[in-house]
Amino acid sequence: MYTGEGRLSTVISIRIPRWLKEKLEKYGVDVASIVRRRLLEEIERIEQEELEKQLDFLKERLGGRIDPYELARIVNEKRKGR
Repeated sequence: MYTGEGRLSTVISIRIPRWLKEKLEKYGVDVASIVRRRLLEEIERIEQEELEKQLDFLKERLGGRIDPYELARIVNEKRKGR
């Protein structure tokens, strides 16, 4: 998973109810790390969906000329190489 350590970063802000902020502080919740992790998970989900769309397109385009399991293996290797 990409952590972005050592790279330029940017700040985002959100508006939440005061009671929620107070509860987060009360329980010592590290909001920044939770938000960062959740955003990374969302990007991974979106990229996975995009890869699946591309795979479906290729399967349709190639019309059985390539083994879909082999194609899935190649895609997985590419994903692991990120």
